[in-house]
Parts: sequence; structure tokens; C-alpha cells
Amino acid sequence: MSSIALAKTLQNVQVLPVLTVTNPDQAVQLCQALYKGGINAVEITLRTAAGLESLAVVKRELPEVVVAAGTVCNAEQVAAVKEAGVDFGVSPASTPALLHAINEAELPFIPGVATPSEAMYAAECGFNHLKLFPATAVGGLKLLKSIAAPLPELGFCPTGGLNQDNFLEFLNLPNVYCVGGSWMVNSADLNAGNWQAITDAAQKVTDAIAQQ
Repeated sequence: MSSIALAKTLQNVQVLPVLTVTNPDQAVQLCQALYKGGINAVEITLRTAAGLESLAVVKRELPEVVVAAGTVCNAEQVAAVKEAGVDFGVSPASTPALLHAINEAELPFIPGVATPSEAMYAAECGFNHLKLFPATAVGGLKLLKSIAAPLPELGFCPTGGLNQDNFLEFLNLPNVYCVGGSWMVNSADLNAGNWQAITDAAQKVTDAIAQQ
């Protein structure tokens, strides 16, 4: 059921910004800025103490935005982000214990993989939407093209090393359903609260997709 729910959630998601925020107010304003630029989904990571609360606040205040929890690495975090009401979770990598906890929680989830073997193991555990991370470091386009034929049932969200210049090459691969990254959120603009600059960067991303 969670796999079906995830597929439905991802139908209109092409870009998944990976966000690290310092407080919930910043998270809301950042997600609003991205949404104004045409990006309708975000991955808010648990890399800061504000991550979990920010997920719940953004989900409550911006119902039009698809909200994913990122950097989910253990069973406790799986339970916490499910309670926060996220649409799905994302991990940088996969362990048997993590995948078991996700299945037990019935949380829609995109586990991280870096090799074909890891992808096959995740598939055996019931996951066919996967995150390739760190994408460009582990083979990038060449890896994704190479595994498309032997693993046709798997879809990937490559994340790590993507930018404005190369993201379309990844997005246009048949086994890529969306791409992840943080290139559209300049840290200086985020820290300064320059939301218009972030909206402009998001618009540049969505315009590039539309103009193909």
C-alpha cells in the first residue's frame, strides 16, 4: 500500500530540493519561495535539531507542498517522521534494520542505494522507488544507463552532484522519476532571507524543464 501511495504522490514531482533549515519559520518561508518558483515538493532533512519540527509545521501550513523527511537513518526517526505527517521519507543509504522499520511502519519511503546490489536488495524488501546517492560520485549517468535494462522495474531519484547544468540529463533518463539536490537554494540567500532570489532560482529550474 505504501508503494502505491508513494507512486501517486510522485506523479507530479520532478525536482526534490534537499533542505537543511535552522528553524520552522525559515523552513516555511523557504518552501513558499520554492513553491512560487514552481517547485511543489521538498525534502527537509533531519540534519539539524529543527528538522523534525519544521517538517510538521510545513506540512500543516503549506498543504499544497509535498513534504518529505530526509536523512532518515533509524527506526526512531522513521516513527518520528511518520508522526509528523510527512508524505514520505528518504534515506541516504539502506540497512536491513532500517528497511524493516520502514515496512513495519508502512511509511512511503525512498531508500538510498549506491550500487546495483543495494538496489536489488531494496527491491527484494519491497521498494521500487530508490534514491541514488551520492549520484555523480558512484557513476551518475553511466551507472543509471547501465542498470536500466537488467533492473527495469526500478526508478531512481539521483541526488548528489546535480546542478543547473546537468540535472536535465538525469531527469530525461527513462529510469529516473525525479532528481534531488540543493543547487537552487544558495546558502547566502537562505541565511539572508533573500526569498525572491530563491524563487528566481526555482523558476529557472522549472523553466528549463518546460522548455525542453
